[in-house]
Amino acid sequence: MKTKISIVRTRNRIEGVKQAVDLLKSNPFQGKAVVLKPNLNSADTTPGSTHIDTLRSLVLTLKAMGARQITVAERSGPGDPTRVVMEKKGILKLAAELDFYILAMDEMAPDSWVLVRPQDSHWRDGFLFPRIYREAESIVQTCCLKTHAYGGHFTLSLKNAVGMVPRAGHSYMQELHSSPFQRQMIAEINTAYSPDLVVLDGVEAFVDGGPARGKLAETNVILAGKDRVAIDAVGVAILRLFGTTPAVSQGTVFQQEQIARAAALNLGVQSPDQIEFVTADPEGADFARKITEILLKT
Repeated sequence: MKTKISIVRTRNRIEGVKQAVDLLKSNPFQGKAVVLKPNLNSADTTPGSTHIDTLRSLVLTLKAMGARQITVAERSGPGDPTRVVMEKKGILKLAAELDFYILAMDEMAPDSWVLVRPQDSHWRDGFLFPRIYREAESIVQTCCLKTHAYGGHFTLSLKNAVGMVPRAGHSYMQELHSSPFQRQMIAEINTAYSPDLVVLDGVEAFVDGGPARGKLAETNVILAGKDRVAIDAVGVAILRLFGTTPAVSQGTVFQQEQIARAAALNLGVQSPDQIEFVTADPEGADFARKITEILLKT
């Protein structure tokens, strides 16, 4: 079976996000309460964190698709608390304007978390995971396009789930970043939930450095799809197209450890030939051909 990934070549996030979602021709949100996970580990300029226009367009698109309720739930850090990051990014103001809820997960009570122990996991004793995502009617996440200088190699949709694991009062981040299996552990967090939509904002990318700051490239693309493995595989191919780090360039795309582990856990596609691109114009189709060549390269 194939999964659809939409590609929109644009610098306009407001229009691009809507177009990328529309191209999928699927609406799992009618009448649903949606929980939305951005990438707000810091308040750094995009792609260091989610762009306000991306979030605005995504919320408006979900409302137009009939979402009954939207909650943006995030855990920031290291650095500022989540609510401070949201304030700096203008998200609290946006929530008041567009009428959606905010949940700073570092403020949640202990009973708002549930212990998850993935089978055959590299986590010593599992990890706590937020009930709001574990029990959600529908989940959307939006990630950035960037490399990761601290062992993750890249931080796209799979690594965005690290922000669902608590930091304060727990040693999870120390365990993750000190482990030789860091990239496998990132994939294993994703067994705790399944998104109905992932939107990757690749209007700009860090092709080196990251996650907060790095070498910037104007990649001018927005992706959308349901499959995190496919999204990350395409994201890695885009980073390679624009010239990236040796770690991200090594081996085939599906040999990258985050992707390989996620595929082995049946979190998404197993190979590049299971990805079907949908585009809106010749520029998008040409870009999809270039990405396909990289994905199929052995």
